[in-house]
Amino acid sequence: MTELVALDVGGTHARFARARIDNGRIELGEPITLNTSDYASLQTAWEEFARASGGPVPRAASIAIAAPIVGDTIRMTNNSWIFRTDAIDEQLGLDKVTLINDFGAVAHAVARTPEEQLVHIAGPDKPLPERGTVTVVGPGTGLGVAHFHRFPGGYHVQSTEGGHIDFAPLDEIDDRMLAKLRKEHRRVSTERVHSGPGIWEIYQALAAVEKRPVEPTDDRTIWERGLAREDSLAVAAVDRFCASLGSVCGDYALAHGASAVVLAGGLGLRLREVLPKSGFGERFRFKGRYTEMMAGIPVKMIVHPQPGLYGAAAAFANEHRP
Repeated sequence: MTELVALDVGGTHARFARARIDNGRIELGEPITLNTSDYASLQTAWEEFARASGGPVPRAASIAIAAPIVGDTIRMTNNSWIFRTDAIDEQLGLDKVTLINDFGAVAHAVARTPEEQLVHIAGPDKPLPERGTVTVVGPGTGLGVAHFHRFPGGYHVQSTEGGHIDFAPLDEIDDRMLAKLRKEHRRVSTERVHSGPGIWEIYQALAAVEKRPVEPTDDRTIWERGLAREDSLAVAAVDRFCASLGSVCGDYALAHGASAVVLAGGLGLRLREVLPKSGFGERFRFKGRYTEMMAGIPVKMIVHPQPGLYGAAAAFANEHRP
């Protein structure tokens, strides 16, 4: 049996949990969530976790970070923490440490989570394949993308920065969004539209088509009104977001040669009841000569309460084989 600390570090929050790996089985303790802005560094946040959790802290950790895991220094986009990969073990008093991209950790969670924590969204309602590639996509503050390949006796996760591929417009409304975004950014990545803040771009484009004035608001309010069915334009924006997400998920499935797709993330969970009734599935399948092939790909959603922490522990198990 191996005990460790699992961490999921994003731009706003750092989540910690004690984890236990016993004969391949992963158990998570109660998570502790800290605001990253309240702490100068990972080390000071770790010290607070150690104080709050009580008892001696395990001398092993797996850290999922919302940044590419490249080089000796990792700088996060949305907070001031800096990770020095060759010094983390010494700073935190660790004997073993695993570092992984945060969405790579989610892919590990999908690969190991029980089938009952994967709910059907679109396509044939069947389990994930025992062999082949599974694409994992998560709209949130940005757009997380990873994939893993299953083979007899195991699997291999590939983290990506797929949310930063170019946005591909499909119709006049998409063209309007692209033209507006090009004036504001040097290049327009797909996560400018297919993420939580992207609903604002969709909302404005729909308002322009209908020649309606746009009230001062923010993306959070549009999501709230749209999901509550309280504002017809916000409802239309949510419906279009779902359809557009279907398009880009289909693109990733084609690019990865995927046999299945799994959605993840907090925003994905909020859309759990909406996506199956939306245009997501139709746009996912709409790939010209490959429409029939796409119709055979199951799309699911992971509903594990802490996929980042669970996946971080799974990544540690894969690397260190406790």
